[in-house]
Amino acid sequence: MNGPQISVAMCTYDGARFLSEQLESIAAQTRLPDELIICDDCSTDDTVHITREFAARAPFPVSITFNDRRLGSTKNFERAISLCQFEVIALCDQDDVWHPQKLDRTAGVFDRNNGIGAVFSDAEVIDGNSRSLGKTLWTAFLFNSQEQRKFRDGQGLRVMLKHPVVTGATMALRSEFRSLALPIPANHVHDRWIALMIASVAELVPISDRLIRYRRHEAQQIGPWNIDSTWQLIQVSRRMSRDHYILEAKLFNEALERLCERCAMFCPHPHALALIRQKINHETARGSLPNSKVLRLPYVFRETASFRYWQYSNGLGSVAKDLLV
Repeated sequence: MNGPQISVAMCTYDGARFLSEQLESIAAQTRLPDELIICDDCSTDDTVHITREFAARAPFPVSITFNDRRLGSTKNFERAISLCQFEVIALCDQDDVWHPQKLDRTAGVFDRNNGIGAVFSDAEVIDGNSRSLGKTLWTAFLFNSQEQRKFRDGQGLRVMLKHPVVTGATMALRSEFRSLALPIPANHVHDRWIALMIASVAELVPISDRLIRYRRHEAQQIGPWNIDSTWQLIQVSRRMSRDHYILEAKLFNEALERLCERCAMFCPHPHALALIRQKINHETARGSLPNSKVLRLPYVFRETASFRYWQYSNGLGSVAKDLLV
């Protein structure tokens, strides 16, 4: 096959309801993977039987690992990624459906530019009965054309410091970046952490095609908010407590520490570390506002004058929240 060899890293846990459809969509790829790594996190339904039956007839090597104890999604993905052998690692959820061209399109993007560290795509959102919900992932994340251009201009980190836009189910990364991203801190979501690490040191490229059908259902652990407008985003922000901002500062500080620890091997982009420090300062400021609305004024004015509300939060909506809520 042309292009880089591809490993698929799939994590499973009680996924029998949708798993067969996902596995069949991988087998139907126009560019088959070079291996499928499945890590099962102590499933109690028919997941194990489904994976073994598929492995026996798959047109590519399938390796199944069964965890001795529950790891949770982040650590299970860490394990699956660590077991992959090939140059590109495509992450895979158990309940989605891949379009036939997904791996072919992914390999083509990597093949054109050795400087690309990872790619991610848009996706059609479907329900538990595989019916379209009439929206896409990027719409749900308010990932608009202006922010997409920033990624293509090498400014993706700035977007990610404002809000997460990369869904792991659509992401593929070069395996060389495992030594930067792994281990994943247990309190992080794996896709946000990996995307942030790679965006800080390499190109993270968006593919506007909807390369998967992303399933939303009642048993889903993590998924896009049901948000269709900036106003709804502001309403969600209003409900966030100050503890949320302190936690965000802590998470980004852990990312900063990792990048500093491994900068000899992975040189951060110019200004990347400074931007992350600014994000930490902004989240810390929002999390440390006094109870008195009057006493908040100098803090809010400082963040407004520095434009950090626009760089790292939701602009005037966030200013209003911090002044009034």
